[in-house]
Amino acid sequence: MKNSLKIALLSMMSIIAAGCKEEDKSPSYHKGDLTILTDESFKSVTEALADGYMINYPETQIKIVTQKEDLAFLDLLKDKARITVMSRDLTPEEKKAYEEQVDLKFLPARFAADAVVFIVPKDSPKQSISMDEIKNGLASDAKNFIFDGTNSSNLNFVAQKLNKQPKDLKFSIIPGNQNIVEELGKYPGKIGVIGLNTFSRPYDKASEKLRGMVKILPIEDKGKLYTADNAGLREMKYPFTRVLYFLTNEGNFNIANGFIRYSCTQLGQMVVEKEGLQPYNIYKREVQMR
Repeated sequence: MKNSLKIALLSMMSIIAAGCKEEDKSPSYHKGDLTILTDESFKSVTEALADGYMINYPETQIKIVTQKEDLAFLDLLKDKARITVMSRDLTPEEKKAYEEQVDLKFLPARFAADAVVFIVPKDSPKQSISMDEIKNGLASDAKNFIFDGTNSSNLNFVAQKLNKQPKDLKFSIIPGNQNIVEELGKYPGKIGVIGLNTFSRPYDKASEKLRGMVKILPIEDKGKLYTADNAGLREMKYPFTRVLYFLTNEGNFNIANGFIRYSCTQLGQMVVEKEGLQPYNIYKREVQMR
């Protein structure tokens, strides 16, 4: 009788243990692994949001993989990652491919306003640049504009803004936004084109050092100057303001959509603000006076 009872108890414990193991493996927004693909231009803000999420949910592990924007989008369609960060508008054909291959409606999760900025060495006499200079310069064989490479978010966005195809623009290449900042002084007369998030963190020593090497050129358009400051981004008056957004291929509420929700709510938007970018979702602060 005792043996029968012992066997029954052991069987019940095995069933409970098996159930617990199965539950531990179930998908969840607060535990598990996640890979995010991001262009190098906005890697910093993506890493900061990932760090914030892992602090809030210690059982999660988020890996940030740097990938050119166009290639990251293709990898998302191939299910090589759960999330990618985008800045340019997708073409109708790309939206159709997304909805057909991922089997989800195209719903971009916008979380920050960033910018493509034009830089020159700190000692350059140049004080601003016009839209006409940019258009003409990118059609010139002199190739005076330096981008971080083909398929990159910076090149894609500038081309889209000018109603051109990236392949139609003429430019030089120095791989990496930070490398452009550090090496620009070696090429007199050249203008670097980088993402603002490369050095937008206001209190970061590495960012301060990079900012100290160059100056950002205000853009002149129709007689007015526009700068990539908070007001210029918030009101989207700076001509090369871009809105960063997440795309996911996850159809349920697991870690990918949990991360996206976090990034777009107040906690995530505070992280965006600390990165020196403009939060897309602005939350009012209410103070009661007594």
